[in-house]
Amino acid sequence: MPDTLAHSLPTTGGGRTAEKPVAVFDWLMAIAVVAVSAVIARAIWFTPPEALQGEAQKIFYIHVPSAVVGLYLACPLVAIGGAMYLWLRDERLDRLAESAAEIALVFLSIVLVTGPLWGKPIWGTWWTWDARLTSTLFLWFILLGYTVLRGAIEDRQQRARYSAVLGILAALLVPFIHLSVRLFRTMHPQPIVLTPDKPKLSAEMGLTLSLAFLAFSVLFVAMLRGRLKYAALRDHVEARESGDA
Repeated sequence: MPDTLAHSLPTTGGGRTAEKPVAVFDWLMAIAVVAVSAVIARAIWFTPPEALQGEAQKIFYIHVPSAVVGLYLACPLVAIGGAMYLWLRDERLDRLAESAAEIALVFLSIVLVTGPLWGKPIWGTWWTWDARLTSTLFLWFILLGYTVLRGAIEDRQQRARYSAVLGILAALLVPFIHLSVRLFRTMHPQPIVLTPDKPKLSAEMGLTLSLAFLAFSVLFVAMLRGRLKYAALRDHVEARESGDA
């Protein structure tokens, strides 16, 4: 069957195993991919360029939603999942933190790539050691270390405890990153969304950015859903193999 994948899972029949089909097609992911593609197409061809920055400003329709998802959706879930695991010792919470950390790493990678792509034509340089850029890069390295740590520790409970602590520490950087443009002299643009008294976006640009937030949020939910399913299946297989051994 093209839309299923046979995976061996235990049945209740006397310890025997049977092939249980696991769905491959993810309708939510399909919707997310279509939505993100549509937003990018709208930004490129149907949204007017910003008066001063020109076409380079359109990178923001990817950069800003990726930052919001990575910093304000994924990273808090890493901390919440880790803290709740330390309290309840429920492996599902560890899987939530692990999945959110990997997704945060993906979205922050997009941020760190699209930022210089915008910075080169606007600032005249690919990179500057700006407070927000530097702290975001530091957070990216912490999340990378989080994934390396999980791969280096075989004991599941020890791995979950250590990574929970590191995940909480990583999330503590998010408020600092958020406030950095106000606390330090920085080249990074000031917030342009939550300033209704001084709107800086036209109606068309504001609509495109709002649709981008929605599309990237759906993508985040789809990625988290799929990653949690994978983690649950992986842990199930590992537990079964340990039992067989």
